[in-house]
Amino acid sequence: MNETTQLPHFREAFHRRERRSVPLVRQFVRDALLDWECEERADDVLLCVSELVTNALLHGVPPGRGYRLQLRLDPADGILRAEVHDSGDKEVTLPDSWAPSDAESGRGLLLVAALADKWGVGERDPGKVVWCEFAVRAPDRVPV
Repeated sequence: MNETTQLPHFREAFHRRERRSVPLVRQFVRDALLDWECEERADDVLLCVSELVTNALLHGVPPGRGYRLQLRLDPADGILRAEVHDSGDKEVTLPDSWAPSDAESGRGLLLVAALADKWGVGERDPGKVVWCEFAVRAPDRVPV
């Protein structure tokens, strides 16, 4: 079961621990970016959210549970924030170096750190929130 919430500059979706949720999340994010008319960094946003969701599925969501994705656009400052909430207790750390070229994993957070303007990890009970932010031009951005 997937739950979604849509408000003018806030979107939320809940997905069960299923690999098929990753393409659903990408479409969800793509639709939000189109609706908010801020597609200029869409490729970076989509890749980072895909990586965070994949990490949640592989390391953060216990069997039988799910994760929540929240997207927020602040039209006043043009900051897009993506948060992935999971109930797992595994610590999130940035690897010291890139994985070998033949490795099948180990690059996700390095990509997020390279592409997002900011990223981090917050606590929740139970689990954690892994987030990333992007400066985007929103059409209704308030002039400074």
